[in-house]
Amino acid sequence: MRLIRDWFQRHFSDPQVVILVGMLIVVFAGIYFLGRMVVPFLTGLVMAYLLEGLVRFLTSWRVPRLLAVLIVFFGFMTGSFFALFWLLPMLTKQIAQLVQQIPGLITHTQALLLQLPERYPKFITDEQVVQFTTALRNELFTFGQKLLTFSVASVTGLITIIVYLIIVPMLIFFFLKDKEKIVSWLRAFLPKERTLASQVWQEVDNQIGNYIRGKFWEILIVWGATYATFLWLGLQYAMLLGLVVGLSVLIPYIGAAVVTLPVAIVAYAQWGFGDELLYVLIAYAVIQAIDGNILAPLLFSEVVDIHPVAIILAILVFGGLWGFWGIFFAIPLATVVQAVLRAWPRSIPPPPESTDPGLPRGE
Repeated sequence: MRLIRDWFQRHFSDPQVVILVGMLIVVFAGIYFLGRMVVPFLTGLVMAYLLEGLVRFLTSWRVPRLLAVLIVFFGFMTGSFFALFWLLPMLTKQIAQLVQQIPGLITHTQALLLQLPERYPKFITDEQVVQFTTALRNELFTFGQKLLTFSVASVTGLITIIVYLIIVPMLIFFFLKDKEKIVSWLRAFLPKERTLASQVWQEVDNQIGNYIRGKFWEILIVWGATYATFLWLGLQYAMLLGLVVGLSVLIPYIGAAVVTLPVAIVAYAQWGFGDELLYVLIAYAVIQAIDGNILAPLLFSEVVDIHPVAIILAILVFGGLWGFWGIFFAIPLATVVQAVLRAWPRSIPPPPESTDPGLPRGE
């Protein structure tokens, strides 16, 4: 207990450390307990972070900030209407077609898996394969029904969509337009002596902004490249699979491995074993290789390097706490932890007692 008490006294005797820890506790507790209530607010904040880079680019060319905000916001709204009225119906149609073909996909998968007991009878039995495919069929059918039955029939669903379609764009616009006013207003509630917290915030602000913008462009590029490649190869559901592959980059290392399964199943159900299936898998592997070795390092060159073990741990922890948004922000939140650890004051050990025989030791 004395060791713990000495550690607390040594580190938390600094007011800067107390301020930093207090701010982190307030922010994380607010997000954890109020996260679902303020989802529109957080969504607007994320999108504002995303669009801030374009605003800065325009202002660097001496475009007035208000005009730059209007240009970027108009482009964002145009893209949103395009996604809502053209892209979403296409994806919905492909999802409906895919759900209708789930029994056929499961049948093809079961036929493929039933070859395993013949080759490895000591490890896999026919009953295990049937149980697995039955459970898989039920899960996929349930998931597909949830996607298809999503509607605005309930009052809650209607209110939620209205909130997102009206309030979120308003929040984005005002976050961009009045950024300096909002930041100044928040600073008025913070202690004046917050050097350590400001140091951490500057690094975190830069990392989160770069990550959100880089990840957005990575999703678009991988999505577009995958869609064009699958469409050229003649693979069914090219748009839907391209979107899934694009979103898989949100989960480093794990996403690419998981998405391989639906791509392979759809290709196998369409062509069976053959050259077409091989071409699809090779093309998918090439896309992942280009993304991991060229695109991601190019887009995230300014993001702090984090060890893969730390990234996986962050995905598991923050994903368990906040679901999709926890996974999306796993790397930025890991950079918060890293920034805090780097800025945390190190205790200086006392100088060792001199052993020079020429110096008096005191009697």
